[in-house]
Amino acid sequence: MEKSKVFFTDMRTDFNNNLLQKLERLVRKAGIGDIDFSGKYTALKIHFGEPGNLAYLRPNYAAVLVELIKEMGGRPFLTDCNTLYVGGRKNALDHLDAAYKNGFSPFSTGCHVIIADGLKGTDEVLVPVENGEHVREAKIGRAVMDADIIVTLNHFKGHEQTGFGGALKNLGMGCGSRAGKMEMHSAGKPFVKQKKCVGCGNCAAICAHDAPVISEGKASIDLDKCVGCGRCIGVCPMDAVCSPSDESVDILNKKIAEYSWAVLHGRPNFHVSLVVDVSPFCDCHSENDVPLVPNVGMFASFDPVALDMACADAVNRQPVMPGSRLAEALGSKGAFSGGSEAAEHGHSCCCGREEGTEKDYFTASSPETDWRVCVDHAVKLGLGKKEYELIEIK
Repeated sequence: MEKSKVFFTDMRTDFNNNLLQKLERLVRKAGIGDIDFSGKYTALKIHFGEPGNLAYLRPNYAAVLVELIKEMGGRPFLTDCNTLYVGGRKNALDHLDAAYKNGFSPFSTGCHVIIADGLKGTDEVLVPVENGEHVREAKIGRAVMDADIIVTLNHFKGHEQTGFGGALKNLGMGCGSRAGKMEMHSAGKPFVKQKKCVGCGNCAAICAHDAPVISEGKASIDLDKCVGCGRCIGVCPMDAVCSPSDESVDILNKKIAEYSWAVLHGRPNFHVSLVVDVSPFCDCHSENDVPLVPNVGMFASFDPVALDMACADAVNRQPVMPGSRLAEALGSKGAFSGGSEAAEHGHSCCCGREEGTEKDYFTASSPETDWRVCVDHAVKLGLGKKEYELIEIK
């Protein structure tokens, strides 16, 4: 079976060769020019960073891709969907403020920012998921689905629920509307925090199933009528309606893969991952901890599965960063899945991790997680291959 091609360049520079030039050369060599961008709306999916977090990708990287897409006749826009949790990006106004504060503006990147699921996170498209085990219809931000082409720029890092966040998580979770994010995170239905509720009735007004009931100035949800669409979460001005966030991490990972399928199915797509500032947790945190490992490099591929595998393998070959969460987790055991063990198991930079290799930095950092569930499910859905050939670009 032919392996997917993943292209790589390290972070070394000299007087004639900076990181932005290396990124441009990488994506050109990886074949982004094979896509017909002429006159096509191109969603450049990125995470703008929660205010307070400093590990998010700098807007300079996005500007490189924007310029290339424009050069090839495309019409790019930067995009992300609103968050399910209460923070600095839960609605489009706050989200745009966060993006601009973190440097993502039309003036710095060369294109506009569009929050894909609208003002309150309710502007979505229901996308049927063929062969989905857990998702029948993915709830994807409308602007993402209106685009002709999908390009992702991913900050590859650890994650407390999925093991790591890379191309698949940026696609699946990142492109889900607020209701979509609730579906991925939850096995149950939303509930109302009574202390926060002011009885405004917005939840009742938007519900097509008469599930929210206002009584004595407070809302409650009739779970027998509720279908779990999550739209009441988006319209509550007090953040009183909440997701139970009770889904198992394995099913969460499978749902992310199924949402990724919904985003990519039937459209040209291309993916870039930067393995830098590999923080243990998502960029949705309003802080970032010491990186797990040193900076590795930049990767690009048409195959998001192979890309995630290549990045994971690369991280697991690195030395552990002293003082990091990973170093604390390993303690006296040392680096069990980087350098030496990888060599013993025959891992190399031109193939995926061998089946049966249980220990790695991501599960060491967040022991309840297993990122392989998402990757394996994505393969089953036909999103890509785990086997890859790594091609280094100087």
